[in-house]
Amino acid sequence: MRRKFVLVCGLLLTLSAAVSAQNKFSGGQQCEKPDPVYTVPVGDRPDHMMSLIKDKCTWTSGEISGVQLKDEDDTIVSDTSGTRARDRGLGVATLADGDKAFVQFQGTGTLKDKMPVTGQGTWSFTGGTGKLKGLKGKGTYKGKWNPDGTSTFEIEGEYELAGATGGK
Repeated sequence: MRRKFVLVCGLLLTLSAAVSAQNKFSGGQQCEKPDPVYTVPVGDRPDHMMSLIKDKCTWTSGEISGVQLKDEDDTIVSDTSGTRARDRGLGVATLADGDKAFVQFQGTGTLKDKMPVTGQGTWSFTGGTGKLKGLKGKGTYKGKWNPDGTSTFEIEGEYELAGATGGK
């Protein structure tokens, strides 16, 4: 019986360490009007387009392991048809200390008059540089565009640093 108790306690400690290694993540971005934007018609119907987009964003809030996020460059491929878009992209976020976080994302959006209005999707950290080497995490995002082409995003999720034992 005592051996079983010790085994259960050890399992609980292991599980709590694994759970505590996850850190909550939330932040906001303000993005400039994308530049460049390359768009070509697919040809199967008049409103079906494929685009390659470069986006530059400033983090208005958000930190990783106590270090403020500064800016991010995203490269996006968008498949648009009518009032809907499907997007996939890769981003490189720079933190205040110069370390970089790598992210991939995918989502959907709505368009009005061929211009984006709203978007939402999922993201995941795929690594980083410096202290962020081996960074992992995932979450969701929601965004909206302004008439001038700028946009704002709210990002939520969790992350884990390689070799982390929990905490910030």
